[in-house]
Amino acid sequence: MLALTRKKGESLVINNNIEITVMDVRGDQVKLGVTASKDIPIYRKEVYEQIQKENKDAFTADSVENLRSLFQ
Repeated sequence: MLALTRKKGESLVINNNIEITVMDVRGDQVKLGVTASKDIPIYRKEVYEQIQKENKDAFTADSVENLRSLFQ
């Protein structure tokens, strides 16, 4: 993990196309702004993990068999 120190108004850039800016700092909360193209999905981690869990739960032997039958 890379740890950086940024102040309000300062940014960092990821992969030349994602910019994260510190918008505000109040106590132990930091407000971040993310600038990226619309085709890049951006989720809070807890939402991302829930999506991954639901996708995993939806993947069953029956679902694989149903997909196979569609393509045969």
